[in-house]
Amino acid sequence: MSIRDFKNHAPDIAEGVYIDESAQVIGQVSIGTDSSIWPNTTLRGDVNWIKIGANTSIQDGSTLHVTHDHTNKHPGGFPLSIGSQVTVGHNVVLHGCTVEDNCLIGMGAIVLDGAHLEKNVFLAAGALVAPNKRLESGYLYVGSPAKRIRPLTEEEITGLQYSSEHYVKLKNDYL
Repeated sequence: MSIRDFKNHAPDIAEGVYIDESAQVIGQVSIGTDSSIWPNTTLRGDVNWIKIGANTSIQDGSTLHVTHDHTNKHPGGFPLSIGSQVTVGHNVVLHGCTVEDNCLIGMGAIVLDGAHLEKNVFLAAGALVAPNKRLESGYLYVGSPAKRIRPLTEEEITGLQYSSEHYVKLKNDYL
């Protein structure tokens, strides 16, 4: 695995985190307890910070990046914040956005600068979330651009939690 500093910023990795040997974790990146970073995934906190909560899985081939401070246009830029109990599917791009707790982001989805997924959001595979778009808690979103389709059932919300728990167990097998 490649875990490296960038401009005096070192990744901060909590206990019990699994990072595959082919993953790249660079710069201002913080990863919470029992989270997992799977093969060929890149977390590049070079021009802003990335924070990942506990029990979160970032799956194979995903790219996580940020936007620098544009003092006039976007003061502070766009950091990347991912909550706890989040499952990020294969080949997802998360760029300068916020994902709250207990979300599932389907394979190949793209979430852009300033977008905000509230807790308990299911974002379908291949969806595109436009810059500064807010996805309301408790719904399924599909398409490009992502559109709210219907409320999640209690069983589906429980399934979001199950997904997170499954990947904690799986990463323990890898460790």
